[in-house]
Amino acid sequence: MKRLLLITIVLAIVVCLVVTPVFAAGKSGQAGKSNIGLLYLYEKNPSDWTIVDGGSWGKMKYNLSGPTFDCVFNGHGLQPSGSYTLIYYGDATNNDVWPYATCIASGTADDEGDIHLAGSFDFGYGLSAAKIWLVLSSDVNCDGGVMTGWHPASYLFEHNLISYDDTDI
Repeated sequence: MKRLLLITIVLAIVVCLVVTPVFAAGKSGQAGKSNIGLLYLYEKNPSDWTIVDGGSWGKMKYNLSGPTFDCVFNGHGLQPSGSYTLIYYGDATNNDVWPYATCIASGTADDEGDIHLAGSFDFGYGLSAAKIWLVLSSDVNCDGGVMTGWHPASYLFEHNLISYDDTDI
């Protein structure tokens, strides 16, 4: 009986070690059958684009379709009092070509490094396999629609690409 209990405990530990990393990155994508999408953004190592363990991160909730792209983003572990902008990195033809960027929302992290952003943007086109990033506000020209700097160690990058259907085009 003690042997069976020991085997069960060891097996439970092994399962936890295997399953936990799978869920640690967060689940992006459609929330059930709703019109709501979830996207996790992470601090990544610019040398190999792996997620930095224990690094900054955030979660964006957005509508998958509608006349405007509406979203709410909450970020954590950022530079306290840092100014950040949530962007769609790409152009109107869904190409991720440097330096095109569309600003969705901007704000300043609080003293603990947390940020809350809400945005609504009429792209005038749908998005397919789109990249969403949180960048330093000083690295993007929102009026010109371009990135002006590159400091990837200070950014949050998407865990998955997203799609959005603009319903009034």
